[in-house]
Amino acid sequence: MKIKVKLIKGLAGKDQKQKQALRSLGLKKIYEERILEKNPAVLGNLDKVRHLVKVEEVE
Repeated sequence: MKIKVKLIKGLAGKDQKQKQALRSLGLKKIYEERILEKNPAVLGNLDKVRHLVKVEEVE
């Protein structure tokens, strides 16, 4: 299963770990979207930045 992740808030003033989590998800700029495989690594990074992103399931 795949998920679509969209960065909805900016990175200014955010913790370094949050920035690294977003970078590992492939998100650099606000309103950027990525379609990713749903796996434990991705879900763990999403948990760290759940307040900065919007997540939708995609088939």
